[in-house]
Amino acid sequence: MNFIEISERIEKGANIHTEFKEKLSSNEELAKDIVCFANTDGGQILLGVNKKGIIVGVDDVDMLSNRIDDIAFNRCEPPISVIIEAVEFNDKTVIVMNVPKGDQKPYKTAGGLYYIRSDNRCQQASRQELLRLFQDTESMFYDKIEIYRANIQDINIENFSDFIEIYMNISARKELIKSFMKNLSILSKNEKPTLAGILFFGNNPQYFIPYSKIIGAYIDGEDISIPPTDRKDFIGRIPEILQDCMKFLKLYLKERHIIKGLEPEAFLEIPELALREALVNAIAHRDYTISSPIRVLIFNSHIEYHTPGKLPNTVTIESMKIGGSHVLRNPTIYNLLAKMGLVTDLGSGVRRIIELTEQSTGKEIDMKVIDNEFILTLPRK
Repeated sequence: MNFIEISERIEKGANIHTEFKEKLSSNEELAKDIVCFANTDGGQILLGVNKKGIIVGVDDVDMLSNRIDDIAFNRCEPPISVIIEAVEFNDKTVIVMNVPKGDQKPYKTAGGLYYIRSDNRCQQASRQELLRLFQDTESMFYDKIEIYRANIQDINIENFSDFIEIYMNISARKELIKSFMKNLSILSKNEKPTLAGILFFGNNPQYFIPYSKIIGAYIDGEDISIPPTDRKDFIGRIPEILQDCMKFLKLYLKERHIIKGLEPEAFLEIPELALREALVNAIAHRDYTISSPIRVLIFNSHIEYHTPGKLPNTVTIESMKIGGSHVLRNPTIYNLLAKMGLVTDLGSGVRRIIELTEQSTGKEIDMKVIDNEFILTLPRK
């Protein structure tokens, strides 16, 4: 980082990637700052810049650098590699601590506390945020956690039996049902329903997970501030939600008719396969630690799929575009969808959406992450 880059950072002020420190205080305080950056998205700590953005400089750069290295290695668990730069400003020196986005999350201080970066400050990670950190590095899968308030009576056994008979070609005897449920992570080893079990086979999934639904809306315009002309909450089990939401999409998308033989065939303006792929991806890859529903918004010129959660740790939008990402956030849900023939194990879903949409509309899709939400936009023709 050079003089110009630091000046630009100072002008923008402290944010999720930048922190100002006039001087080093306690070792625990710096460990906290380093941990929160590593647990979030990485960033820089500028030492020798006060909270108002005024450069005050530091003395004895070598001593401070050694102290920072010691804190990052011995007071952060696991140790964090911080790259230190000393930048001269006329007669003053600023130390830049470059903290990488961690690949061994979650990190904690020697005091045993976990921190994350939120906007321009560090805060102790809540239980849900801590679960998300473990989930990011596949240390745990949230769709396999037990739903403590539920028991096996909250699972529709007949629905599960039909599923394994239709999609797995298994006709299970009653005494083997529990064994099959455990093997598929529908039940935990303690015979408690898992999140995936309730979402796929629960008698009333939204009683236990109220946000496990899709909100569909048709907006006659281009702005989300316009009140929707039609709005639906799609609830029930995952297969039912998928089916009902697809019906809603078809209701507001235009059809063109092509004569083949003696009968006209109807084709949606965006291929049904692309619409379904986007919907299935939202359910399969959403972050279930976030208490928000999926939203599908139909505008006059496009459709937006709003999926709770940032991209998993190693996934980028560019890697998704070329079909180079296949990181499973919810492997049990994904496995059940795969048995239904709705997903593949190739990580090619987004690539397929891109190709189908471009062929049909001549336009490109758009993907972006805003706050804790992934937004996929499909253009209408």
